[in-house]
Amino acid sequence: MLQTLLFIAAAILAGFRIANQYERGVVFRLGRYTGTRGPGLYWIIPLVEWQKTIDIRTRTQPVERQETITQDNVPIKVFAVIWYRVENPEKAVMEVAEVDNSVIQVSLTTLRNVIGQHSMDDVLKEQEKIAAIMQKKIDGVTEPWGVKVERVEMKNVEIPETMQRAMAQEAEAIREKRARIIKAEAEKEAAMQLYEAAELICKIPAALELRRMQMITEVGAEQNTTTVIVLPSEFVKMAEGIGKLAADHAPAGPPSTRPDSRA
Repeated sequence: MLQTLLFIAAAILAGFRIANQYERGVVFRLGRYTGTRGPGLYWIIPLVEWQKTIDIRTRTQPVERQETITQDNVPIKVFAVIWYRVENPEKAVMEVAEVDNSVIQVSLTTLRNVIGQHSMDDVLKEQEKIAAIMQKKIDGVTEPWGVKVERVEMKNVEIPETMQRAMAQEAEAIREKRARIIKAEAEKEAAMQLYEAAELICKIPAALELRRMQMITEVGAEQNTTTVIVLPSEFVKMAEGIGKLAADHAPAGPPSTRPDSRA
């Protein structure tokens, strides 16, 4: 009697199961699905029921490097990463075998198909758009399996070295074009400024002399060595005229006290 009670107690204790918060237990009774249990403590009938535990957390899976050809016949190598999670544990168990491997295989084929529908420039410039298309296509396939694809990212894109050199030359040519345009715009703006300054000097001739004097002052302040300054003839004549005018208006000095030699 005691042995029977101990056997029953051991059988009851053997039926207890614990599922973590991020786990669910898909329970089968004699091969027939009876329900999904968890999280927490629950009990199944020993030797009659069995379970398969499913992790419902988001999983990160790298998609191995795929060498494919773009729409414009350029061979490239693409690395991608996919994030997905199991939303319906019973479907993930009953509708597909090895759900993780199945999702990865679908991602590989979808990656090759989507890249083949876009040109190389689109693959390099519109990676977010291509990733969104991949996510939608993969999610459409995995939805009957109870799997939700949350995100797809293109981790890296490798292009042939010859194409890299061609792209580098193209980028250099574009930068040179921009530099020339900026330089031409600067010269145009400087010419406009000189034109306006010339108009102002024509209206006020004294402004030219003031500018010359300012230039001489700047040169003298910046140069520490002896500097030869060439003055325009007009400026020299004006200076001579000013000196002559000053000499004519100078006051007469005192009479000479030197004795006359003729005396």
